[in-house]
Amino acid sequence: MTDEELLNLAARLAGQAAQAIREIRAAGFSVERKADDTPVTLADRTAEALIVKGLRAATPGIPVVAEEEVAAGHSVALAERYWLVDPLDGTRDFAGGHDSFAVNVGLVEGDRAHLGAVALPATEEIFAGIVPAGMAWKEDAAGRRPIRARAVPEGGAVVMASRHHGDDPRLDRFLEGRRVAEIHKIGSAVKFCRLAEGAGDLYPRFGRTMEWDTAAPQAVLEAAGGRVAGFDGAPLRYRKPRFENHAFLATGAP
Repeated sequence: MTDEELLNLAARLAGQAAQAIREIRAAGFSVERKADDTPVTLADRTAEALIVKGLRAATPGIPVVAEEEVAAGHSVALAERYWLVDPLDGTRDFAGGHDSFAVNVGLVEGDRAHLGAVALPATEEIFAGIVPAGMAWKEDAAGRRPIRARAVPEGGAVVMASRHHGDDPRLDRFLEGRRVAEIHKIGSAVKFCRLAEGAGDLYPRFGRTMEWDTAAPQAVLEAAGGRVAGFDGAPLRYRKPRFENHAFLATGAP
């Protein structure tokens, strides 16, 4: 399959998972706790099963690493390319009645995010991008159109911060001396998407994340002209032990 075909597959499955999540949310659900005390719901499991089945059927030669399977102890032998799936990024926000949660389907090539699709169930938006092609788009009720990250406006940066880590004193230290217009504290990959479409400028992340949290949205943002790197300036890479990320900074266009 070509990169464009792989992207269309990821976007289609993310969109189908988003629809399933909306239906479960409307019907009502209970919240359980995993071994690491993080929440999980029927929506997480249903969305993951749908995406994983679709990816393995369409691309049997590309391994799939999915959050809930990893949590259940399922291990996968990685290849040059592998899928990373977070079926419901922002489960705490979903369970808490907020709208900032997402479905992430990303493809890693080597140790870099190569392409990815992010669906936002609450707002019925899908973002997608192929990094080497520099092609990113957004699809919503108005149709599909290209998106591009922006340079920081003269009036100051719009900062996207984690809802659950927004009071971290490291955020205040990072912003000290910077011209800041607004700070939005929201959850999940939504933050990357707003940078990718030119509605935000900075997303500093100091706390722990996993590769499935970032692969798809990193691909979208970098395809749109933005960047995701460690605070040392090194690009955020993949194929790490236990799939754990270090702290990073997501930015819009230079």
